[in-house]
Amino acid sequence: MYSLLASFAQTWGMLLFVALFTGALTYALWPRNQQRFDEAARLPLNDSDEPIIESASEDQAHV
Repeated sequence: MYSLLASFAQTWGMLLFVALFTGALTYALWPRNQQRFDEAARLPLNDSDEPIIESASEDQAHV
């Protein structure tokens, strides 16, 4: 019984992970997503002194 369940889990588990990997790879390499990923790649190089959040003092005033 254990060997039957183990082989079933190994086979279908491998197929599931291959399908998930293929889906993630397709999403990452899809031409429509290229601009989004290029912008995300440039975020750490942004020299802007503007904070991401409007103002931390305004957030603390509402607490």
